[in-house]
Amino acid sequence: MTIVKAPISRLFRFRNQNVSQRLMVIGLVITLFLLFLTFFAPLFQGIGLLQDPTEFLDNPVHNPPSLEHWFGTSRLGYDVFSRTIFGTQAALQVVVLGTLLSMIMGVPLGMISGYLGGKLDKALLFIMDSVSIIPRLLLAVTLAFVLGKGIFNAAIAICFAYVPQYYRIVRNQTVSVKTEVYIEAAQALGANTWQVLSRYLLFNVIGSVPVIFSLNVADAILILGGLGFLGLGLPEQVPEWGNDLRQALEALPTGIWWTTLFPGLAMTLMVVGLSLVGEGLNDFFNPRLRKK
Repeated sequence: MTIVKAPISRLFRFRNQNVSQRLMVIGLVITLFLLFLTFFAPLFQGIGLLQDPTEFLDNPVHNPPSLEHWFGTSRLGYDVFSRTIFGTQAALQVVVLGTLLSMIMGVPLGMISGYLGGKLDKALLFIMDSVSIIPRLLLAVTLAFVLGKGIFNAAIAICFAYVPQYYRIVRNQTVSVKTEVYIEAAQALGANTWQVLSRYLLFNVIGSVPVIFSLNVADAILILGGLGFLGLGLPEQVPEWGNDLRQALEALPTGIWWTTLFPGLAMTLMVVGLSLVGEGLNDFFNPRLRKK
């Protein structure tokens, strides 16, 4: 009797994958696991598996990890395990919103600048170059200091740090694509600027945007952590990894290691997972990077 094996996606055949594909699978597993914890954290709290991350516990502070509190308790009497899990929610809400806003701003500006050229192109290039000179964390810290704490304010602070990156890549691709024959044919047939941008240019210049987005989300998590560590991100009672690391720093010299280890490890896993996914997408969308 012949056994017919069910077809398996080549994506998950580790033996047939190159290094980049394997790393992308690892990144997907890490990212999906953290996303699973993020979306189901309220359910776990409802059935008693997670405690309220904003609730002060009756037990003494700085309890080491135990069966009752898997990651121990913090200086303020919070359950570290709950705050680490719920910290994923805050990180994703802020950084995804911030990078989406930067993409929504940067992609149209890059297309318009590259297609129209002239003084508008020069002015936008000067502005974006001036912004990109400033380190992203420093720019985000300055904006967060002006705007104040909060999820939306932190997202706005992160947003402006990544607009130049979307702008430059999309603008350069638009400049190279707008001389193609089909663009000239559309112009000859009477297509206006909006029709050319939306119908003929958009889907030919955004191939690298998913790669930039995934890498920017990973980088933005570190920026949000830096804002929280400096006390400029989210309110202290909100479970956020940067906030927790700042609160744990004072106790670290006394041997209280768990309040620093677990939030830092969660942040590292999220950044590594998203970075591996971004590199895998870059290998997929850029055929020149593929190797036999």
